[in-house]
This record gives sequence, C-alpha cells and structure tokens, in this order.
Amino acid sequence: MDTNVVIVGAGPAGLAVGACLKQAGVDFTILEKASEVAPAWRRHYRRLHLHTVKSFSSLPFVPFPKSHPRYVPREKVVAYLDAYAERFGLEPRFGVTVKSIRREGGKFLVETDAGEIKARKVVVATGNNAEPIVPGFPGIESFKGKVLHSAAYTEAAPYVGKNVLVIGMGNTGAEIALDLAESGASPTISVRKGVHIVPRQLFGVPIQMVGIASRPMPQALNDWMFPKILDLALGRLEKYGIVRPKEGILKQIDAGRIPVIDVGTVAAIKAGRIGIAPDIASFIEDGAKFADRREKKFDAVIFATGYRPGYDGFLPAELRPGKSGVNARAADLGVYLVGFYNPVTGLLREIGIEARAVAADIEKRR
Repeated sequence: MDTNVVIVGAGPAGLAVGACLKQAGVDFTILEKASEVAPAWRRHYRRLHLHTVKSFSSLPFVPFPKSHPRYVPREKVVAYLDAYAERFGLEPRFGVTVKSIRREGGKFLVETDAGEIKARKVVVATGNNAEPIVPGFPGIESFKGKVLHSAAYTEAAPYVGKNVLVIGMGNTGAEIALDLAESGASPTISVRKGVHIVPRQLFGVPIQMVGIASRPMPQALNDWMFPKILDLALGRLEKYGIVRPKEGILKQIDAGRIPVIDVGTVAAIKAGRIGIAPDIASFIEDGAKFADRREKKFDAVIFATGYRPGYDGFLPAELRPGKSGVNARAADLGVYLVGFYNPVTGLLREIGIEARAVAADIEKRR
C-alpha cells in the first residue's frame, strides 16, 4: 500500500493533522492500535475536566459548542473528538500497531502487524502518555494492598473509607487525591521533590490566559513575580509540606514539567482531608515508611508517576526530529512529531498550532 502521509495515532493530534491535510487536499492514512479514536481520553479517570478554557482548547476549524462549560468534562471531550473525526471523514485503520519505520529509497517503509505501507512523509502523533511509568521501590512486592498506576484509576468508589497512598503530585496525582477525598477516602500524597502549583483561575482570570499574556515577558521577571502572586492566591504552602522547586515555573515548563493546576486540592490539604508525605523509603506489608522515618498504614497505592512517549520502539534515533512541530530537522527528514509539547498555555491549543504548521509544510513540499 502507498500513501502520501502516514499518521501514527488517532488521538487529538492525529485527528487534527488529518483534518488539516484533508483541507489541503493531501492524501494520508491514520494508523491506530486501539479500536477507536482518542483511546487515552476514554480511559482517563471520570472526574477529569480540561484545565484550559474551551475557547483555547479546540482543534482546527471546529470550536467546542457554546453550550459546553468553560472547562469541558472528559466525556464531552470524547464526544467532541468522535464528532470531529466524523465531520472530516477521518477513518483510521484501527487495530494496527506500527512495528518499525525506516527509509527505503526516497520513501518511508512503515511496517505494521497488518502489512507494510510506503509513505512520503510520516507524522508521529502517539502522545506523551503512551506508556505508564512505574518506578521501583524497596519492599513493594511485600505490600499486601492494591497497587495500580493512575492509568488504571477510573473513580473513587472502590476506595471509600480506605487509606490510599498517591505517589506523585503532578496534575493527575493531585486531582486523583482530590477525587478520593471528596468521595470519602483518606488520601496521602507522597511528594518527592518541590512542586509549582497554580490556581486554575488567578483572581478570576483563567491561568491559561495569564500564561499566554506573560509568555513574552523576560523569564527572570516571571520567575520573580509569580511566586509572590501565587502566595497571595494560594497562601504559603511550606507548612503543609509543599515546597517550590529552585527552578522557576517557565524554566520547568521549557523542560517539559507543567505546574500543578489546582482545582481544589490545595483547599483539601489545608483542611486536612489530604495528607502530604515525603519520599518513600520502603514499603511494608500494610503500608509505607517515609524518608522522615514516619510509617503509615495504607490499603492501596496509586502510582501517579507519569508516562513516557511510545515511539522509541518503532522510530529509530536517526529519524527523530527532536522537537514537536515544524523545525528544520523535521522538514529535512520528512518526519514530524505533533502533540509532544505541553505548555501551560494548553496542550490542545498547541496541537492545533502544530497540526496547521505541519500540514502546511507537507503541502508545500509535495
């Protein structure tokens, strides 16, 4: 089979690139190993909402409906993505796993478990959340309670009345802990390092819009200004066991570490409904020992320890463009990454920008 462009992944990034290529009249094939579009969004925990406003979170050409709330819930995002695929006639080949990509002559040979495809260009849109990361901890095999990664967490009901240890305070860990606390469980978050926390709305203004407005400002000014503003908005959190990293927010964002966007977790911590603990020293049969020598009993452990991109297994190093979006190396290679840059201004917003740019570059070079 021959095609102009192979898009790997039918999540928001793959769909956005497909829609842009369709508008440009460029033929393409979308490959998706799952059985439906946006599989990652379908498996997210149920209480999840977009942390960015709907007006800056839609994909190219199709805004979210006016009837949707400012922060769109997970199930409405899934419905939007289904409708988006249908609107543009995007028909991914489902159940197809990419095994390898290599150059062959002037084209790419994309080897899958359903056969080979030759393409002039390749867009990798599998996302940063392809493979859950589960770090090792001493004694974890001796712990008798339930152990799972946040990827397998859907709702708090199984944990009501139980002590739950959430490892990691990124956006997922913070929100799962809040979900547990609001549902009658007793969560504790293990925070290994410092963490930047920002409110979803800063004095009534969505933090996404604050981030967009402040981005042109010098980094040093941002790093000086934001801690003072955030102390006013959230209070000083050191007394609750949460410290800020030495690196400023913008420097961490540039390194791919997004601040925690608070949707109520801070208030629950202050109220004592969510505990904070340091790094874990080891697990024991009925709980954990922490770096400060405290011990606590737990019924379950949830690893909110993040994900890694899944393209290492099929995209060789010599074909990796490095950065997400359009850059000189991507254009020279003919291989593009879309959806691997997640700024505080919003992943979906960035996906839309990258998809348009990548489609335009491919159209220009055909």
